[in-house]
Amino acid sequence: MYLSRLALTNYRNFPDLELALPAGMVFILGRNAQGKSNLLEAAYLLAIGKSYHANTDRELIHLKALEDVPSPGSGQALITGEVEHRDGRLKVIMGLQAIAAEGAGGPLVHKQIRVNGVPTPVTGLVGRINAVLFTASDIDLVMGSPSGRRRFLDILISQADRGYLRALQRYQRVVTQRNHLLRLIREGRGSREELDFWDAELVKEGVAIIAQRDQVLEQLAPLARKTYSELAGSQEELTLAFQPAVPAQGLEEVLREQREREIGAGMTLHGPHRDDLLLEVDGMNAAIYASRGQARTVALALRLAEALFLKKARGEEPILLLDDVLSELDPQRRHHVLEEAGRYQQALTTTAEPALVSDTPVPPSAVFTVENGQVTPS
Repeated sequence: MYLSRLALTNYRNFPDLELALPAGMVFILGRNAQGKSNLLEAAYLLAIGKSYHANTDRELIHLKALEDVPSPGSGQALITGEVEHRDGRLKVIMGLQAIAAEGAGGPLVHKQIRVNGVPTPVTGLVGRINAVLFTASDIDLVMGSPSGRRRFLDILISQADRGYLRALQRYQRVVTQRNHLLRLIREGRGSREELDFWDAELVKEGVAIIAQRDQVLEQLAPLARKTYSELAGSQEELTLAFQPAVPAQGLEEVLREQREREIGAGMTLHGPHRDDLLLEVDGMNAAIYASRGQARTVALALRLAEALFLKKARGEEPILLLDDVLSELDPQRRHHVLEEAGRYQQALTTTAEPALVSDTPVPPSAVFTVENGQVTPS
């Protein structure tokens, strides 16, 4: 599949943009803070329904469009994408409308999604357009907190199986309700007997999530090991291991044994929301012992493995989005990443260095320049 058209209205620093995109290796050039990353963010937004670096949807709306809220027609952003895939053309429109009600820091934003003209929730959008995003901050997958690695897994699995996303949302609602009840019990305003129901719900959804994460890791691990070996060009071996906070078969017992502790804390301390992914290079924990160069190679291997997994799981190539990741790589690794990306139907690659475009093993199908929210072919 590939993104053939991207249209933006009042999105970030793009008041009005209409962009036709070819398949193949597409380079997007521009100095920093011109809007290159915003284009890839918009493409990824059409795939997963959420921004990867905005704290709120309000940040996605052009500042001038927010000035006159709640005047009619103000405070609205539109992101439109058309994707060519094996079953034909898919058109996704995402509307962001600021409303008068005030939230933290400004007006609240209402999101609406239409897929081929049909109103669709986020759970119905994820998986329709598959995309893999590479960013310079991916090193945090290795060096950062477990939450980043869980997010990596959750996005990967959700794009392959929308049922997983629905189970994840149900689990998160259960944890929220259970935490509320735990706090009430701690304050003497809730019933311990009510916990039995929420414990059973947490076990039901949690066991399914743990099992699916474990199953996917078994398939992802050999893909990541192979891609790391090719990137590193050495005999180093990358291993991935799923580390559930509690094994699926023991979750019910742990909740029962730890009930008093969780009441005292006023929160759910055990379950898949505490899972982690262990990354090791030659048997050493990469989060502790890997150099920055090794960690960046591990992160690239994870992304390339993610793309391979989605290709196998969905029977169709995902769109690759490489956001300013080339400049920090040595020529050997840069060429390898571009060669691998060139095997996919489309790869959108941003860079601030024109020299990197001329030093690519994959001939570009198009090159665009971004400056002050304007995009021109070059």
